[in-house]
Order: sequence, then structure tokens, then C-alpha cells
Amino acid sequence: LAYFDQKSTVDYIGAVQGIPVCFDAKECREDTFPMHNIHEHQMVFMEDFEGQDGISFFLLYFKNHDKYYYMRFEEALKFWNRSKNGGRKSLRIEELDDDFFFESSNGYFLPYLDMINKDLDRRNT
Repeated sequence: LAYFDQKSTVDYIGAVQGIPVCFDAKECREDTFPMHNIHEHQMVFMEDFEGQDGISFFLLYFKNHDKYYYMRFEEALKFWNRSKNGGRKSLRIEELDDDFFFESSNGYFLPYLDMINKDLDRRNT
């Protein structure tokens, strides 16, 4: 019999081009993404990871639009705090930064490395 002994952290923890990276992938079928799909232990882990000069992000897939979104941790934290402080409990696709939407390559690969580079550019300005 197999079971989970503790909560998992995120889907990926590793290094990309020598940069520590962690991310979690999520999917929704609507034009909104419910923030309860992101768990508190994930936010805590990602915040700690960022505090150690890592890059944390979520890859969101909006199935109805067949669109992918690279959500920077800073942006996720904004929506997370809003939901925890009595505000809207989900984010709308229109609220997201157009610069971080992307498509799959050949229908299979997700070119999220381009998004990491965009994220790094924003952090360095």
C-alpha cells in the first residue's frame, strides 16, 4: 500500500541554465483560475525559494483558450494575498500580463525558458 507521508512542494525543483528554478503546473477550464488551487504550503515554499535567489513560478493552462501562462511568483502572491484578505477568490484571464502568455511548440513542448528570460529581464530593470 502506497500513500503520501507529507504534502508535496511543487512539480519541479532544479536548475535551468545554472539558475535555481521551481514551478508548479495548474490547469483550468474556465476564464478564471480559482486561487484555492494553489496551496499555502506551495506559496510558503516558493517564497522561501525566492528568498534564496531562486526563481519560482506557476505554469497555468487555460484549456478553453488553449493558452499557457507563465505566472511569476510576485504576481501569484498579489492574487493570493487578495484572496486571503477578503477580495476576489479567483483571477480572471483579463487580469494577466499579455507578455507572459505563450503557446506550445509543435503541440507538445512548452517553451517556458523564454518566459524565464523575460522574468529575469523584468527583475533586472
